Amino acid sequence: MSTAITAKNSAVMSMPVIADDLNSYLAKISKATLLSAEEEQSLARQLRDHEDLEAARQLVMSQLRFVVHIARSYKGYGLPMADLVQEGNIGLMKAVKRFDPDMNVRLISFAVHWIRAEIHEYVIRNWRIVKVATTKAQRKLFFKLRSAPKKLNWFSQDEVNSVAEDLGVDPKVVMEMESRMHGHDSGFDAPIGSSEDRTLSPSDVLHREESDPSALLENDDDRQQALDSLSACMSELDERSRTILQRRWLLEQKATLHELAEEFSVSAERIRQIEKAAMKKLKMAMASSALPLH
Repeated sequence: MSTAITAKNSAVMSMPVIADDLNSYLAKISKATLLSAEEEQSLARQLRDHEDLEAARQLVMSQLRFVVHIARSYKGYGLPMADLVQEGNIGLMKAVKRFDPDMNVRLISFAVHWIRAEIHEYVIRNWRIVKVATTKAQRKLFFKLRSAPKKLNWFSQDEVNSVAEDLGVDPKVVMEMESRMHGHDSGFDAPIGSSEDRTLSPSDVLHREESDPSALLENDDDRQQALDSLSACMSELDERSRTILQRRWLLEQKATLHELAEEFSVSAERIRQIEKAAMKKLKMAMASSALPLH
């Protein structure tokens, strides 16, 4: 095992793990030493110039408590705090990797963007079963609308116009996002109402194309016509060609080229040529009957 791999494993193993007890995790990271600006720059240069993983670990450890502070501002979304912190830690590690010590800024000032970006992605992915925001503008709207103080459960037209102007989007986009956020997830089999004899769910009332009687009948007719046409076209082939196609394609236990070659006392290549020619004739006959070969 190389020295680099050993160092990497050592650095990873020494990182604290977020357990179910968040207080225990906080107690562990509170013991990490806060770094001065000079120490941050020195460690960042070691990481940048020499790929020093121990320097990276020290930089990450020094900022873990700030990640928790940022993650706590997202408690209102009803997601596990441990998961929010973990996502923030991923953002912190990305920031440490990209941190330039020559920019003359503190690491946390640079890392805040990355920490929040990872938490934002996690919130949007997990706040609802169905994604409420997919574009950049919708992501901005999601957090804008969630943080906006509203006395009622909807925006006034003036508020809609104000938000739309601030973010440079159409007011219709604001209204659409507002309606998405006030919707609720429903299980596919969860009850939505009841009849006299049973409870209904979305799975009961959604249209199923494969269960449409007319579609089923049409498919059965098409399949039967195709089979009839295939049978008629097969009858036009010579007996040897017909037998080869049947044994090669239409039986559950399909014969190999060598098995048929031995049976007809010809080479396997000759069987392949006969099969190819028969298939060509069959396709032409099926095409002339204007019915698909399934």
